[in-house]
Amino acid sequence: MLNKTSGKGFVAALSLSVVIGFSCLSAFSGQATSSPADQSGSPIWAAKGEVLATNRLDIDFSKYLVTFIELGADRCIPCKQMQPIMKDIAKTYSDRVQVVFYDVWKDPEPARKYKIQLIPTQVFFDQKGNEIFRHVGLFPKEEIVELLKKNGVH
Repeated sequence: MLNKTSGKGFVAALSLSVVIGFSCLSAFSGQATSSPADQSGSPIWAAKGEVLATNRLDIDFSKYLVTFIELGADRCIPCKQMQPIMKDIAKTYSDRVQVVFYDVWKDPEPARKYKIQLIPTQVFFDQKGNEIFRHVGLFPKEEIVELLKKNGVH
């Protein structure tokens, strides 16, 4: 049972962990691409084989079997480690998986929309925009590939 003193320590520790988690934040340093729809106000989607780095929240899920959204930052070490994995997934599964990156340090709105608390967080969606899986932390490529296979991406 927590007394007043230990309860305050817990709240302070929890607050500190959130600050530390979010202090890792910044931007994706890879190629940012988007569809021609990006300028028209229509929903956007990733160009085949590329990672879409954006702050727009109107992603078109229907063009790909799975949409892999990474919420992170470019100065966060685990987020940096995810960048080559995202690029490889985008290239390997270019006609079946779109990869989208949000830098939640530069724009926290995607973090609010997807209800994330720590970065990196990966959220996967089907063609209808239904969330099919969520992972927090560095997500090894082999495990992502297994998840994609379970969801019909071969």
